[in-house]
Amino acid sequence: MGFLDKLKAMGAQASKEAQDGWSRFNNGAFADATMAACALIGAADGKIDQTERSRTAQFITTSDKLKAFNVSDMRDKYDRYCDKITADFDFGKIELMQAIGKVAGKPDQARAVVQLAVVIANSDGEFDEKEMGVVREIAQALKLDPSEFSV
Repeated sequence: MGFLDKLKAMGAQASKEAQDGWSRFNNGAFADATMAACALIGAADGKIDQTERSRTAQFITTSDKLKAFNVSDMRDKYDRYCDKITADFDFGKIELMQAIGKVAGKPDQARAVVQLAVVIANSDGEFDEKEMGVVREIAQALKLDPSEFSV
């Protein structure tokens, strides 16, 4: 086996391990927390525009990390959280933060939620200060140190 073949095999193994790792979180609280975090990142500037909403929904349906979940259910949760924060930003944010907080006592799941928030924030190639602020809030709500995620 050549070097490139070994490198490809290592990459495939790492991807499988990441997938297997996230599949162990296949529960309602984790699904709610991740989709609430996605909606909060989308609303970092105070609103969610349709382009941003569509791009995040596309990520949800194609992400290797989320393949262990019912993607249709995940997208429905995401849409529901986007609707809540769009209807009333302040109350919506409180409700979304409560959904995120349900995994605060589970450090592995909490870290995975923050990691997904970082991925979503970076998905457009620009991780701005408002998005970093939301990631910090999410990390703090989950009783994690934001500096662990470089925010």
